[in-house]
Amino acid sequence: MVTTVRGAFGDYDSALYFDGARPEASRAEITIRVASVDTGVEQRDAHLVGRDFFDASRYPEMVFRSTSAVHEGGETFRMAGDLTIRDVTRPVELQLDYLGSVVDPFGYERAGFDGTTTIDRTAWGLVYNQRLEAGGTMVSEKVRLQFDISAIRTTPLA
Repeated sequence: MVTTVRGAFGDYDSALYFDGARPEASRAEITIRVASVDTGVEQRDAHLVGRDFFDASRYPEMVFRSTSAVHEGGETFRMAGDLTIRDVTRPVELQLDYLGSVVDPFGYERAGFDGTTTIDRTAWGLVYNQRLEAGGTMVSEKVRLQFDISAIRTTPLA
């Protein structure tokens, strides 16, 4: 475990309702098809999708559903919710940094957020690991999740 492995999920559905005047009314949900994982290494992706990790044939999706949102000041928000992986649901908290908003040429408002949290993957039953000759393990228990969020108002402003 001497490097950070980055990856992304290419197949997902998401919805965000953001209320700037009443952040506590904001909510989000994302459903990710785990078989869409892409780390840039086909063999690693196949291992992640297999029984040692996501077991995509039995648990094809992971889901985040928000339970609360709080404005922490400035451009920072905190959103709590439930994350389900392999039919195990645990609470998580995301830090969301508001990047700003613009109105596009078609009259739709777009808002951007960066979201982050770190989870212990073993809490969701993702316990596979391999001991290394030099000591330590191959896979960290800590996984940093990052979200690049582009929210688009569903009706034009004009």
